Amino acid sequence: MRINERCVGCGQCTVFCPKNAIVVKGIARINADCIQCKLCIAYCPMKAIEENA
Repeated sequence: MRINERCVGCGQCTVFCPKNAIVVKGIARINADCIQCKLCIAYCPMKAIEENA
């Protein structure tokens, strides 16, 4: 997963992450605990989270 330039740091993604793998400090950052469940993608209101190519 990666965070794109649309991230406004709202923190909505952190609410749904089952592994607490997202930290918001200005903008969101996804850490190594991510299990690729894609809930953050589904719930990001800014569509700022994308799958790695």
